[in-house]
Amino acid sequence: MQDLQSALEVLQHGGVIIYPLLALALIALVVMLDKALIYHRHARVPASIRKLVGTYGFDWTELDRQLEDLGPRHYFGRFFRVIMDNRAEPPWWVESRAGDEARQIEKALDQGMWVLDTTVTAAPLLGLLGTLFGMMQSFKLIGPGGLLHQGGVTAGVAEALIATALGLFIALVALFGFNYLARLQARTLDEMEHLGTRLMDHIRLDHPRQAARDGDPS
Repeated sequence: MQDLQSALEVLQHGGVIIYPLLALALIALVVMLDKALIYHRHARVPASIRKLVGTYGFDWTELDRQLEDLGPRHYFGRFFRVIMDNRAEPPWWVESRAGDEARQIEKALDQGMWVLDTTVTAAPLLGLLGTLFGMMQSFKLIGPGGLLHQGGVTAGVAEALIATALGLFIALVALFGFNYLARLQARTLDEMEHLGTRLMDHIRLDHPRQAARDGDPS
């Protein structure tokens, strides 16, 4: 509790630029938590579905049942549902529809990432702006006759250092968050492509069998 109070007291000496920096940090934090929650709830494919899709003796009915458990907002559920709903069509048609859905999912996963990307660049610049404000405040206290107020100069230098340090800290946190979420996004899309390919293999296997059954007079 004492450490928190000390940190707040330090921020109070950071000047007016501290407020936009804190606002930027809050927005970036909200985006990171929101994206992490989305990946946890809607972008993790259950191991049972992963195993089912990779099984040679594939059952579309069982996949349909498990997709119902995922819910309509689950990204893998949306992707698999498009393939299932079009599996009676030619494979090239199914691949086209699945590709369209995958691009829509990629756009959804990419939402908000620009905020973190902007924070990585803007936070150090705002810190630098705070540095300039602090140094200008210090220079105002240096007159023709020398130093006018030593304590004021110290306060100006402190303002400059606090703004710079806070801007760099916010940028570092946003950078780590951006890279982590970008890695999650790439891994999710790679797994979606991998499992989509497995479903297409099942569709290609089912088409000759269906054609053979339709041509069987018995």
